[in-house]
Amino acid sequence: MNRLTAALCVIAVGAYAAAAHPAQAKTLSVAPGPDAQEALQLALLDAKPGDVVALGPGRYELTDGLSLDVDDVTIKGAGPDATILSFDGQQGGAEGLLITSDRVTVRDLAVENSRGDGIKSKDADQISMINLRVEWTGGPKATNGAYGVYPVSSTHVLIDGVTVRGASDAGIYVGQSRHIIVRNSLAEFNVAGIEIENSSHADVYGNTVRHNTGGVLVFDLPNLPVMGGHSTRVFGNRIVDNDTPNFAPEGNIVASVPVGAGVMIMANRNVHVFDNEIDGNQTAAVMLVGYIQPFDDANYDPIPREVVVRDNRLGRNGWAPAFAGGAELAAAVGGALPPILWDGVAAAAGPQALRLADGPVLNLNLPAPGAMAEARPDVTPVLERGEISEPEPVVLPEAQTARVG
Repeated sequence: MNRLTAALCVIAVGAYAAAAHPAQAKTLSVAPGPDAQEALQLALLDAKPGDVVALGPGRYELTDGLSLDVDDVTIKGAGPDATILSFDGQQGGAEGLLITSDRVTVRDLAVENSRGDGIKSKDADQISMINLRVEWTGGPKATNGAYGVYPVSSTHVLIDGVTVRGASDAGIYVGQSRHIIVRNSLAEFNVAGIEIENSSHADVYGNTVRHNTGGVLVFDLPNLPVMGGHSTRVFGNRIVDNDTPNFAPEGNIVASVPVGAGVMIMANRNVHVFDNEIDGNQTAAVMLVGYIQPFDDANYDPIPREVVVRDNRLGRNGWAPAFAGGAELAAAVGGALPPILWDGVAAAAGPQALRLADGPVLNLNLPAPGAMAEARPDVTPVLERGEISEPEPVVLPEAQTARVG
């Protein structure tokens, strides 16, 4: 190696080290007060890669949404009961905080009463939401924001220790994303507690999901930029007492979720539900259903397939199914629906692989999704057909896990 080549190597290594560990990284401190809106947004605009925007304890009265578009930034409060971003007087912005950059961590703060979504990330890689509270303090209302935390079109998503209350769609929602972990969180008094939609490789575990309309939803919808959701594991959660009347705005897809749906799987593939406590859900412990709305997307498969339900701890569920014909159906099968309700719609390509081992299973044998008038219900102890491999555990980049500690 000649001297010029050696010098260039030294410069390149030095540049990489500077990028990985910015020498000028700093903490931008913000305190509550009459100029909190301007001071906080200015800090988010001025932040450089490696910086921490530190929010002291107190209540920040905000009138507009906040945004961050700088990579490698941490937004950190003093705790979700100490640092409160209040959007009671919000006049502008579609959400409380919008993040459109990579390798961002938001932690240790609360967002209250945002006009739209609480915290949203879009087109972000390595987005981490840690120890947060997002709440609409007036209780469940159709006028509340749709989503509490809302990563969409993102990769390497970590949601850990987050509490959401009052979302008019889903408390914790991840859409059109890949490589996702949702853990150690509480979702209550939302329409949907946790929803994984049009996403792949998601692990949802260690959460408490209670007093929502529906507990955990794994959906796939047509006519979206990212489709073909698959490879989700829902395990080790408490999915209990989901009993809040549905308050979603009319026309919203989750407006059709019946009260007391513990786990609901729709039009998704390779979904594994195991080792959960599922109790106190009046419609059903687990529901497998096809998408019932008209669609014109030739690539869309409306039928759930490759679904495994096993080794869950099931309590009392299904005693008052909250959908048209549900009471009559329950009466016909002994007063309560079995733990697993499957609409029985066959996939166009032939019988889909299923392992529904926590039976009995109520198969409605519908000819098409939603065709309840043509139901031919029968009950089987279990339903097993085909081999289904469990997805590998989701592993996030080491750099991401190191940043969040």
